[in-house]
Amino acid sequence: MLTVIGEGLIDVVRKPTGTESHPGGSPLNVAIGLARLDHPVQFIGRYGDDANGRLLTEHLKSSGVLVPLPPDETPTSTAIAELDHKGAATYMFDLDWHLPDLRDRLSTLLGATTLLHTGSIATVLEPGAAQVLSAVEHARPRATIGFDPNCRPTITTDREAVRPLVERFVALADVVKASDEDLAWLYPGVEPLDSARRWKSLGAPEGPSIVVVTRGGDGPWGICADGEAEVPAAKVRVADTVGAGDSFMSALLSGVVDRELDGAQRRSELRRVDAAELRRILDFAARAAAVTVSRPGANPPSRAEVRDILPL
Repeated sequence: MLTVIGEGLIDVVRKPTGTESHPGGSPLNVAIGLARLDHPVQFIGRYGDDANGRLLTEHLKSSGVLVPLPPDETPTSTAIAELDHKGAATYMFDLDWHLPDLRDRLSTLLGATTLLHTGSIATVLEPGAAQVLSAVEHARPRATIGFDPNCRPTITTDREAVRPLVERFVALADVVKASDEDLAWLYPGVEPLDSARRWKSLGAPEGPSIVVVTRGGDGPWGICADGEAEVPAAKVRVADTVGAGDSFMSALLSGVVDRELDGAQRRSELRRVDAAELRRILDFAARAAAVTVSRPGANPPSRAEVRDILPL
């Protein structure tokens, strides 16, 4: 069982041609993406007992994602995405991030988990962020940890406060993905790849096994103990970029699970992944992201769609 913990929300997408609503939230998108890549996965997050909350749960369950927590009385969170003429998105949020007290339930919820992923708003916005950190610390002795900061400066505006929160999750993670924009915001004036190289050394004793930087049309770059790797982005006709990074993250984690490198007992093997194998994982993830940008909204691909995508 794979577990994703974090926010789910409704993306209200405003385009020059009109407005649409889609289920979203970075962690929720990653859970959907993993399920569509044929992995058993559960999503631990919050949503309200309202029409938007029902839309989220239907979306999760229709892709085969398990939803162990019930709705609460707080309205479901929303994100308003404004798309420019090129399909690039900027966001405004109306959200509440908290979870029920999970301390007595973590062993039950995470007992079968071999990989736990989290990131984005869920890891830096209180009161929920402290609960997410507890879940990661609880799971790490048994599970591989994935992390994507997916920074949202319009919500967490204090860079100096966010940076140490992000770094505490990097230090606990095995597989980390960030965009070049994330790293440029967190460490202004520093080359993003240099920041990623430093992340590789965070934590004890050796830091994350894999750190990846997505660079839009320049393609992803990654670093492992063996060295560095990069692949070109697949060239496709872009509908919009909503959810592309989340589809990439899903496929990156899928690449780890496909190679049976998930679970804390495989941590030493994951650390020995070489640059050639990392390049193959990056290529798979880049193709997944390309499928997503080729169609509207956060709509992760199936395994067959990743295999069959035809670049321009």
